[in-house]
Formats: sequence, structure tokens, C-alpha cells
Amino acid sequence: MEHLSHKRKVTIMMAIVAAMFFAAINQTIVSTAMPRIIAILGGMDYYTWVITIYMLTSTISTVLVGKLSDIYGRKPFILAGIVFFIIGAFLTGFSKDIFQLITYRGIQGIGAGIIMASAFTAVGDLFAPRERGKWTGVMMAVFGFSSVIGPTLGGWIVDHMDWEWVFWIFLPLGVVAFVMIMMLFPKVERRQAESIDYMGSLFLTLTIVPLLLGFSWAGTKYAWGSPQIIGLFAAAVVALLIFMFIETRVKSPVMPLSLFRNGIVTVSNVIGFLMNAGMMGALIYLPFFVQGVEGVSPTYSGYVTMPMSISMVILSSLVGRWITKSGKYKRFALIGMPIMVAGMVIMAFMDNIPLAVLSMIVFGVGLGLGMPVFSLTVQNAVRPEQLGVATASSQLFRNLGGTIGIAVMGTIMATSLQNSLKSSAASGGGIDMSKLDPKVAEQLSAFHNPEMLLDQPRLAQLQETLPADVQPIFTKMIDMLRDALASSLTTVFLSGAALLVVASLLVFLLKEIPLRTSNRMPEQTSGDGEKQPDGTPVVAK
Repeated sequence: MEHLSHKRKVTIMMAIVAAMFFAAINQTIVSTAMPRIIAILGGMDYYTWVITIYMLTSTISTVLVGKLSDIYGRKPFILAGIVFFIIGAFLTGFSKDIFQLITYRGIQGIGAGIIMASAFTAVGDLFAPRERGKWTGVMMAVFGFSSVIGPTLGGWIVDHMDWEWVFWIFLPLGVVAFVMIMMLFPKVERRQAESIDYMGSLFLTLTIVPLLLGFSWAGTKYAWGSPQIIGLFAAAVVALLIFMFIETRVKSPVMPLSLFRNGIVTVSNVIGFLMNAGMMGALIYLPFFVQGVEGVSPTYSGYVTMPMSISMVILSSLVGRWITKSGKYKRFALIGMPIMVAGMVIMAFMDNIPLAVLSMIVFGVGLGLGMPVFSLTVQNAVRPEQLGVATASSQLFRNLGGTIGIAVMGTIMATSLQNSLKSSAASGGGIDMSKLDPKVAEQLSAFHNPEMLLDQPRLAQLQETLPADVQPIFTKMIDMLRDALASSLTTVFLSGAALLVVASLLVFLLKEIPLRTSNRMPEQTSGDGEKQPDGTPVVAK
């Protein structure tokens, strides 16, 4: 599609951006609203599953669609992704319990994975690597803009409307995006010589599912050393070995292993994995600090995260233009990653809202500088016919990092919270229920669950039912819960910062090659015989 006129390309990009914004806004609008939704539906123990199932299904659909879109083109998959997302969002609003919510969010995840994989790859189809920097910055700005209005709008909806509208309010935008893609996106003929790797797709899925289930359940539902967790990890290893065996023998592998002999692809994907593990695993719990520890309403909770999104939008847009102008990208990652670490460290020690806002600004600056880089590095290092599968590999590692990070951070938080409560009780900070009236003790027992901190209207309502002489005990109990929650969140944010430190160090190992000005790979060697990372020669200047 590189031969299309610039005007046609920009028009197609408008359709792609509309589809991406539809998926992105439906993800960010949930962040501040989810604690209240969980408190209404119940099932605090399954909180991470609402996020994990979304990441799980989006991860699987992303990697499978990568190769298929190389064969059939991007258009049918973007359209299918929008349909899945609309159906999932519509059904989610009818959830009666946490398990229905998890199921329907899984359907949404399928759609999101398809949309994201197809959209980022389509940019590679339309533009040469040198031009992609600008458009990658625009797409990152779309995510940032959705992050600006999404959390605030989600908080406002659960404060002033029925929570179902969190999932329904943007459904008309999905229909508009579907129509735009249908009308504007050009159809691509199938590559007749390509076959579909069904067995590879099956065993790749059988690798991902038990792996993520193992990380999600370890330390919460089952002990890390339990037969169930060991069995899941063992199943993942066996499926991975079978998958690798299949991929070395099929004609058209769903995930070519040769891709990972490319050093730039491998290093970029590992950085993406660690970055998303640290970032998603920690940021998903930021509303717990704002709403649970500081007692801020969901509406105003969105304002706390807004500075991160604004700074990310500004920086990612600028970085995209700078990359397109200079053809250089590594420097932005070298600067951005340490700034992200600094932001995460500030989160670990924040004890008030202004400090939380500062951490968001710092983290957003680092995110805007570093995030646009690693999709470009992967796409620039492979041949055009591998664009879909290479982009899918990048999305796969990021999604795996985010999913595993959320699960592991959830385990860290739950363990730390339990230890903090036990430590408080052992030091005399707990409440001796045996000395209270049985009816009052029964009422107060509800406040032993930190989930109560996230539903402030219910908290205030229950407090009003308590006798005046019990109010000081109630206040002490709530303070104890908030201290325990704050302590556990410090551990979570420090763990996220540690992962980002490792990712920052790996950036030094990333080899920088010039961004090509055409989608065609070079065919001439330079005087010294220099070659691209995948073995193709570099054009002589």
C-alpha cells in the first residue's frame, strides 16, 4: 500500500485511529470505575482476573492474527476485532456477578487484540520505517488522549450514573469505526502460496494459557509450590517444546523461530516484556492508593492520573516527529526509561495527592519518550512480508509482560497486605472484638476487608449505623486498613521500579540501525559488505 497517494494514506489512518480510539477508550474508562464495580458485584478475590482475562484473550488473538493478516490482509481482521469488541462491551453491561464480568471482558479482549495487532501492522504497510515514527507517535497520542478522558469519565459515570454505562457509552463510536474501515481500507489479495499453521497456532495457545493461569493463581488461589501451579507450568513447558518442534518443520510457521535470531527483535521484545510487566503491574493498583488510602472519589481519582496521560501525549507526539526527522531512536529510550523508573520510585513513597500527581507527570514524560521506540525497532529490522508476525511478536511480549506483571503484583500486594494486617494486630493495633457487644462486633467485622475502602458511599452508610461510642473504634479500624494498604502498595511500586531498571539496562544492548525510507529491503551491499540484522545487505550510500 506504499504506492497510495499521501491523501489516501491519511484518510485510511483516520479510520485506523478511530478504531484504535474505540478500543483504547473502552479500556481506560474502566480503570477508575473498576474498584467501585467490583465492590458492587462482589468478588474482590477475583479483581485481578477482570484484567488478566482481558490481557489473556487479547494476547492469544494478537499473536494468531499477526500471521493470518500477513496472508489475508489487515482489513477483515480489524473489522472482526471491532465486532468482537462491540459484542463484549454490550454484554459486559449486563453482568450480574464477577464471573459474568470476567467472561464478557474476555470477549472484549479478543476484539482488542485483533484491533491492536492489525492497526499497528497497517501503519507498516502504509508508510516506510522513517515515516512510521510520526504515525507511531500519533497512535501513542491516541492512547494518551484516551487515558486523559477515560479514567475521569469512568469515575464520573459510576458516581452519577449506573455503572453499566461505563461499557455502553462509546458503543456508537465502534459502529462509526466499523463503517470507516469498511469504506476506506483497501482490500488485499490473499497470498496463495501461504498455508495456515493450525498445529502451531494450537500449541502456541496451549503454551500461553497455562503459563498465564499459573502466574495468575500462584500465591492467591494456590501456593506457588502446589501441584496445581507446578502442573500448569509443566504443561506450558511441554506445549512450548512441541510448538518449537512444529515451527521448525512447517512451511509457513505462525511464529517463525528465525525471527528471534534477529538481535534487535529479541532485545526489543524483552524490553517490552519487562516494561509492561513493571508498568501495568504497578499502575493498575494506583486507584487503590487514590481511592482506598486517600479516600478520593472515583471522579476525582481520574484527575490524579490525567497529568501522566497529558505529558505522554505531548512527548510521544514530539518524539514521533523527532524520530522521523533524524532517523535516530535509541537516544529517546535511553532518556525515557530512567525517567519512568524515577516516576515509579516516587509512587512507592507518595503519601499525599500532590506527590501522586508529581509521580504521574514524571512517569508520563518517561513513557512518552520511551514507548514509541520499540515498535519501530522491530518493524525496521524485518522484511515487509514478516511485518504482521513481527509486530505480533512485539505485542505478544508486551501483553505477556502486562498479564504476568499484573498477576505477580497482585500476589505481592495480597501477601504484603496480609502480612501488614497481621503485624498491626500483633503490635496491638488490631481491635479486640471479644470485648464488644456481639451485634456491634458483627457490624465491625465487615470492615476487616480492605474492599470496603473502595466503596465510599457504602462505607459512609455503614458508619452512620454504628453507635456513637463505637465511632472511635471504627475510625481506628479504617486507619489500620489504610496503613496496611499503603504499605502493600509501596512494595508493589518498588517491584515495578525494579523491573523497569532491568529494562533500562537492556536498552544499552539495543543495536541502532538507520530507519529505512522505503518498505523495500535493501538489495545492494555497501562497500564494506555491511548487512541488516536479518542478514539482508545495507544499501550503499
